[in-house]
Amino acid sequence: MESVFNVAPPSFTKDEISQIALKHYSIKGETSELFSDRDQNFLIRSIEKNYILKVSNPIEEAEVIDLQKKAIEYVLRTEPEIELPNQIGSIVIVERDGRSYMIRLLRFIEGNFLSDNDLTDTGYRKMGIFLGRLTKAMDGFDHPGAHRRFDWDARQTDLIKDKLNYIDSPGNQNTIIHFLDEFKTNVKPLTDDLRMSIVHNDGNDHNILVNDKCETIGIIDFGDMVYSYTVMDPSVCLAYIALGKQDPLPDMISMLDGYHSIYTLNDVELRSIVYLMCLRICLTAVMASWRKRLFPDNDYLVISEASAWKFLKDMQHQDLNNWTKELTKNVR
Repeated sequence: MESVFNVAPPSFTKDEISQIALKHYSIKGETSELFSDRDQNFLIRSIEKNYILKVSNPIEEAEVIDLQKKAIEYVLRTEPEIELPNQIGSIVIVERDGRSYMIRLLRFIEGNFLSDNDLTDTGYRKMGIFLGRLTKAMDGFDHPGAHRRFDWDARQTDLIKDKLNYIDSPGNQNTIIHFLDEFKTNVKPLTDDLRMSIVHNDGNDHNILVNDKCETIGIIDFGDMVYSYTVMDPSVCLAYIALGKQDPLPDMISMLDGYHSIYTLNDVELRSIVYLMCLRICLTAVMASWRKRLFPDNDYLVISEASAWKFLKDMQHQDLNNWTKELTKNVR
């Protein structure tokens, strides 16, 4: 079955994009391609201002595109000070190589990625505060496009199990099974007390933007939004903080403390967050194992694979309840 994860991303040239921008949006400027995993993103620098022209994967559903547009509009009504890449004008459909591509013009946010800064405890706390504001701003938002089967939703553990055969090592397969079992034993019985909502699902320092004063101002990339556990957003952020660090716990505590100060998590959500974080890191490893077979020339797909396996192997021999106690003891 075709999906945005197994169908090759668009391959428009800069010249083609420049022509599309001029013809459909009356914008002329210098065009450069930015990284994108399953879509294609271009920065267009015109005399007046900068824009992003986004070409969606040909398998992407119009309903999911509409979800992103409506979610951003909803947040801006609630939190107008948050900088977001809202859509400008209408979607353009371009036929190419027997496929239909939806192309959108988006606002470009002037700022720097949070990942370009050396974060202190205060910086991680500010990250959490910002994500808490985002969760609070999205409270009450709903859209049919978010109620979907989606491979990057760690709640949908059956989709993780389905990909175990793409992992070559039986030992690595057993590592994933270990965390699936941990979730089943420790979180699954409590899910009635886990709130559900539409989550951004990709809040990390590569998507969060800051100004020249290192103040958090906005967030990009709403393509992974899904209806899931509300606590998934801080869980995803914790997963990104954990990877590649010798001792990530202090930074994780700072982030969660900031998030919790804005959007209060209930006791069950706090008890579940470490397990969900580990599931998200399992997804990082599993998705890399799957997609690198499909697109062996895309080095980005495996950029976090090694650090994900290292973290999972270390955590496999630890008591996640002890991690939960350490992580949450200051936020209750």
